Amino acid sequence: MTDLAVEPDLPPAESADGRSIRIHNPADGTLVGDVAMATREEAASAVAAARAVFPAWAATPAEERAAALRSAADALADRADDLAEINEAETGRPAAQAREGVLAGVATLRQYAELGPLHRGRTLLGQPSATDLMVPEPRGVVVVLTPWNDPVAVACGLVGAALVTGNTVVAKPSERCPHTGALLGEVLRPHFPENVVRHLAGDGTVGSWLAGHGDVNVIAHVGSTATGRSLAEAAARTGAKALLENGGNDPLVIDGDVDPEWAAEQAATGAFTNSGQICVAVERIFVHRAVAEPFVTALTAAAERAGLLPLVDLRHRKAVHEHVAQAVEAGARLRAGGVVPDGPGSLYPATVLTGCEPAMRVMREETFGPVAPVCVVDEFAEGLALARDDAYGLAATVLTRSMTHAQQAWRALPVGTVKVNAVFGGAPGGAAHPRGASGHGYGYGPELLDELTAMKVVHVEPAP
Repeated sequence: MTDLAVEPDLPPAESADGRSIRIHNPADGTLVGDVAMATREEAASAVAAARAVFPAWAATPAEERAAALRSAADALADRADDLAEINEAETGRPAAQAREGVLAGVATLRQYAELGPLHRGRTLLGQPSATDLMVPEPRGVVVVLTPWNDPVAVACGLVGAALVTGNTVVAKPSERCPHTGALLGEVLRPHFPENVVRHLAGDGTVGSWLAGHGDVNVIAHVGSTATGRSLAEAAARTGAKALLENGGNDPLVIDGDVDPEWAAEQAATGAFTNSGQICVAVERIFVHRAVAEPFVTALTAAAERAGLLPLVDLRHRKAVHEHVAQAVEAGARLRAGGVVPDGPGSLYPATVLTGCEPAMRVMREETFGPVAPVCVVDEFAEGLALARDDAYGLAATVLTRSMTHAQQAWRALPVGTVKVNAVFGGAPGGAAHPRGASGHGYGYGPELLDELTAMKVVHVEPAP
């Protein structure tokens, strides 16, 4: 076992020639494979090809575009097991969870196939002799940059909404799951005209080439805040629309009137599912002193049951462990986990920290690992105030039996999504605006169709 000292610097996830991406299985360190990265010329060529076919695809009847999406969804459902298997091998996400992500992508494609032909503008009441319309039109070429933690579901949402509204797409998955992205592209491409949807492999450099191309109309990104900010700068230079869901630092506020063992189950689910590598994972916990001791005891037991969990790669494990080590150095108490295991792979234990202070990095920054940092508060209002004090604004969860506290919380928390008494869940089609460092723009639901279209006002009068 490695102690709490920070792990040494690690090499980037690519081959020695710098032109390919080398992926190792997080569970055992075995080689998954090498994928060649796109060149600058190939990135430019993909954008040019997507631009060339855009007018014809935009002019395709909406129902025909929807039919193509339905066909792609059926094909994706048939390859769900294959995609889940390669997703697990690349990122460590359990195959059962990965398959759920694929099927969520299938459902999203089918949802947009239904919504696309129904997406409409409106008429305006002007002069009786004139006709006034607001008509949505596709924006053009959409660059879709997607993350590794839920690669199929996220890609299907952005790509599906873009295609069904008449845009063409150049997609680049994260360099941490290039095989999954390549297989997804292989499944989708045959159902659309040539070059309507393209997939490229590459790291952030390739993403920068695509985002900075002057012929791109929309940059749609789900991923880290640092990358999102650089993409926003690129969009400002080129005039492209930026649609960004960046990182989150989601709080869990636990009232003093709840069952502490149930609250611990919720916290463990939110912090340890998919090794904590979920955009809306529980990142920091504020628990009322009245239930703190039994809550921590139950949460610690849950972490010990969870044991070692796979993180996507060694670079990411290093970053997660740095947060834990710095918290311990600053006075936090390690109740479970927090020790880097020996052996191959990039495993890390489910970890519980108590005595955490709001100024610690583990509380201020997105850890994105199986780490549950706990801060004890004396009043619900104190926990709510600490939860509000954050640069991010993606999501938050509140556990309480008080309807008054629930109402106060969802109104007060400056985030896109608030969940009361459930860390995960929600009706399909929900669309929220992330706030602050977490980005901006709708990323899901029917409203995503609005983001990927531009409204044109038309005024028609009869000639004299």
